[in-house]
Order: sequence, then structure tokens, then C-alpha cells
Amino acid sequence: MQIIDSHIHYFIGKDYGDQLAKEAEHENTEEHLKSEFDRLGIVGAVVMGNRSLDPDHMVLPPYMRYCAGLDTSTQWEADLKKTYDLIEQNLKRKNCVGVKIYAGYVHRYVADPIYSPVYELCQHYNKPVAIHTGETAGTSGNLKYAHPLTLDDVAIAFPKVSFVMCHLGNPWVADAVAVIDKNANVSADLSGWLVGKLDMPSYLNEKEGYLKHLRTWINYIDGFDRRMFGTDWPLANLKDYIDIVAMLIPEVHHEKVFANNARRIYSLDF
Repeated sequence: MQIIDSHIHYFIGKDYGDQLAKEAEHENTEEHLKSEFDRLGIVGAVVMGNRSLDPDHMVLPPYMRYCAGLDTSTQWEADLKKTYDLIEQNLKRKNCVGVKIYAGYVHRYVADPIYSPVYELCQHYNKPVAIHTGETAGTSGNLKYAHPLTLDDVAIAFPKVSFVMCHLGNPWVADAVAVIDKNANVSADLSGWLVGKLDMPSYLNEKEGYLKHLRTWINYIDGFDRRMFGTDWPLANLKDYIDIVAMLIPEVHHEKVFANNARRIYSLDF
């Protein structure tokens, strides 16, 4: 079975990436990542960009595509005309497959008018908007902006835009599923649920209730056409993540969730 990781970060050469990868029993190098991808059958990945909107900043291996990221470190709110121009420059590139909005880290609701030109650009170029939902790392995030119910407003206002709810709104999974079930233009990636390297027997025992909760709501919507595998690399061990998602998703839907949905939603060519 081929796998596409629909949500990774590419922190090669960064100390924080080195530490995260080490905790997941990986190495934060392109060579190691490619070897792990080959070993596990991962044929490609979508990088959630941050720290720069400059298109030339996104120098990636050929088996990766990216979403241009509106996070706090780029100070994109200081010059909106420049920001929208840079976003369009990214969207014109073949290897840019969408835009990532860091709701919760950025203290704005996703329905804030400041984002409307971004949605209009994504509609024009027929590329998705990925939105962080659920818990945030660290204490500076504001959870009210990252609640999955906030996506309902923009899904209604921009019905021709494809929205990807990152992390399935965890831990508000039931609310996230309600938004997806109601809005045909909303899908989700299943990334960001695991951290580090698992002791699998202990994890399965200690997190039995949590995993049952995830399985219940992942399986609530029929069809499995709008759920995508993702890991949030380098946050989690890749093999662990594949094993957990394979347990949660009925085997008959594995090809969709592990690869085909990402190919369709992000218009990927690998």
C-alpha cells in the first residue's frame, strides 16, 4: 500500500526539529526521512510551511509539496498587500498545493475579514486552505480561535473553497466531525495525535478510551472520502503513526485514507 503523509513540517537543520525527531527516535535529516519514507512505503508528503512566505524559501525534495503558511513568525499582518501578493506568488507554483492558516497561534477567527482575500485566491487557483484546529503547542496559543466549529462560518461563506481541518480538531473530534458531515467542502487530516516514540503495548492499554473515542467519531461519517493520513513529522514516530491509524480505520478504506484522498484534495502527482 502506498502512503502519502498529508501533514509534515520540514525543520531540517533546526535545533527544535532535531530535538523533536530525537524524541520520536528519528533523525532530523533529509537522508533519514527519505530512508524512512522508502522503508514504510510513503511516496510523498505535504509540508505545512511557516516562518517565511517567500516562495524561494521553500526548497524541498521532489517528493514533497507545500502549503504557504500564515503563522505568527512571518509578521504577515504588518503589510497585507505584500502578504496577499506573496500568497499569490506561491499559489502560482506547481509545488505549492495550498495555504496553511495557523488558527489559535494567530489570535484571529478564521472568519475574520483579513483572511477573505486568501480564500478568494485559493478559490481562483483551485487550491485548498488547511487550517490548524484543536490544541496548540505551548502556552501562547488561544484555543477559542482553533475550535473546529469556527470553520463552519467560512465553509458556508466560501462554498467553492476546499478547507482542510488539520488534526481533526482534536480533542474536539465530535464537533469537528459535525462540521465535516454538514459541509461538503471540508475535509480533515488525522495528524498531530501522537508525540514521540510509543511503547505500543502500554499506550494501547493506557489510552484505550481515547482510541475508542477517536475510532467512534472517525467512523461516524460514511464513505471515508474526506479523511487523510498525516503525522505532523517530526513530532511523532512514523511507524507508530501508521500502525495507530491503520487500527482506527477499517481496512477496506485504507487506500483512500492513506493516499488517494490526499491525491485528490491536494491535486498531488505522486
